[in-house]
Amino acid sequence: MTAASRLADRLARPRILASAILLLVLALACFGAPIVAWILGQDASAVDLYARLQGPSLSHPLGTDELGRDQLLRLLQGGQISLLVGLCAAFGAAILGTGIGLLAGYRGGPLDAFLMRLTDGVIALPLLPLLIVLAALDLRKFGVPPALADGDATSLYRIVLIIALLGWTTVARLVRGAALSLKSREFVRAAVALGASERRVMLVHILPNLLSPIIVATTLSVGNVILLESVLSFLGLGIQPPLPSWGNMLSRAEDAINLAPQLALWPGLLIFLTVIACNFLGDGLQDALDPRGAD
Repeated sequence: MTAASRLADRLARPRILASAILLLVLALACFGAPIVAWILGQDASAVDLYARLQGPSLSHPLGTDELGRDQLLRLLQGGQISLLVGLCAAFGAAILGTGIGLLAGYRGGPLDAFLMRLTDGVIALPLLPLLIVLAALDLRKFGVPPALADGDATSLYRIVLIIALLGWTTVARLVRGAALSLKSREFVRAAVALGASERRVMLVHILPNLLSPIIVATTLSVGNVILLESVLSFLGLGIQPPLPSWGNMLSRAEDAINLAPQLALWPGLLIFLTVIACNFLGDGLQDALDPRGAD
């Protein structure tokens, strides 16, 4: 059996397949919200106070929210935002952490010491309180024009940027450790002996061998980012209306929890399923991509 076939068998494990299928279905459903809206003949942003807090029906499969908007369409649109935040922030953190870890591991010396002390300092910061403080900052006091500071998408960009700037440490330490091991291998030493530049050695000879731990760490961090965004949005410091997200839908459902508990049930369930699927997928990929793992 070839190495490719063994890898394919490991990737076909039920835990990986089930998690990947669930995430794919959620993504297709969320980003297919316009098609669902056309089928139902509804507008997710249309307010109808006469139809508020209704139960499931043919025109509203999951009922309506506190403003009479279709709950299913709001969930799908909120999923677009939550998934985008999770993916963009996780990829941003992975890119930043990979660059820092690769430089620290390959260069070594004072640069390695400085970058790792910086990493230790970021790790030592209390993440959630710091996120709350940064998310609550008024951008207008920093010279940002009011039209931009109060824009509908500004909260989305800010949350992605904040989480990416604080969430790179895990990838950086993984990449640094692997780079330290790889730079003494024969193929790297041969490339250096043949006159390859440091940039070429890092990007062509070392980085491709680091993809497995980077992929695993990024996959695991997607679920954590979605959870952090949901917490911030629930506290009113994350994604701001009129943009929906699963977190701010939970926050808005708090006032009507006694009258319509389903308003909190559905976004909470989707957050739970997404985070669990991301964690299961990351754990499964870690086992499958580990060359020391059992077949």
